[in-house]
Amino acid sequence: MALYLQLAALLREDIASGRLAKDDPVPSESYLEQQHDVSRATVRRAIRHLREEKLVYTLPQRGTFVS
Repeated sequence: MALYLQLAALLREDIASGRLAKDDPVPSESYLEQQHDVSRATVRRAIRHLREEKLVYTLPQRGTFVS
């Protein structure tokens, strides 16, 4: 499975379990990069995947949040 899909699955699990609640901020790109030892492109692709699933939304200059 592609790394971005693995990361998206981990974040999806955090959302489903309630570790990340509605309107909570998703951890920053740099945090996710370091925590999971992946590139920024991988993190962005995972976030984009979750956005397409309507699980998160991004506000310019503010961050990404749980839907």
